[in-house]
Amino acid sequence: QVQLVESGGGLVQAGGSLRLSCAASARTFSSYSVGWFRQAPGKEREFVAAISRSTYYADSVKGRFTISRDNAKNTVYLQMDSLKPEDTAAYYCAATLRPYGLTSIPLYDYWGQGTQVTVSS
Repeated sequence: QVQLVESGGGLVQAGGSLRLSCAASARTFSSYSVGWFRQAPGKEREFVAAISRSTYYADSVKGRFTISRDNAKNTVYLQMDSLKPEDTAAYYCAATLRPYGLTSIPLYDYWGQGTQVTVSS
């Protein structure tokens, strides 16, 4: 069982930055692929970024968001720069042992509770 806890959300003006953290309980966390997803009110949850041996990004965040991990701290980060109002959503991290298909929500076995990001115009 893997427990994931997100942090770092908040209110920021357009053009600003935030760094989200996803802390995991698993001692073998380095073996897991981790994804970030987001869900805005009234919309479906969507893929944002993922990291395994490579990194993957949604087109909407490419060049603005950076996913990274620190296995010594069992933590994955999502650095979000040049934020836009349309980035406003609850952000969730998720983990899976699979190294492929990381844009797919059903692929993930463990989910955090989410952290809210609000970008004002």
